[in-house]
Amino acid sequence: MKKVLIVDDSKFMRNMLKTHLKKKDCLEIFEAENGAQGLEWYKINSPHIVIMDITMPVLNGIDTLKEIMKIDPKANVVMCSAMGQKSIILETLKIGAKDFVVKPYFNSIHSIIEKFC
Repeated sequence: MKKVLIVDDSKFMRNMLKTHLKKKDCLEIFEAENGAQGLEWYKINSPHIVIMDITMPVLNGIDTLKEIMKIDPKANVVMCSAMGQKSIILETLKIGAKDFVVKPYFNSIHSIIEKFC
């Protein structure tokens, strides 16, 4: 079973993503409500893929991505944000994100998951 970590401060968005992901019964889904929790969870459980928001309290998604990439440069992190600004997308891809999804448009999430799981 493949582990997926969803890191987003919005419970509504985490639930929406879980609804999309539960269509694949080979996934074990975990949640964190901020980057600090997500980073700790990553260190302990090494998920196959992380789907992470950019704007969060405590530790934002960009800084969390940087920390995850220090731990595991091959980490499969997909950034997910309502901010579809090109500069932010490019920054996360330079840091090491594998893809970027503009929320709440999660229709492409299944093909992204297929690439990494």
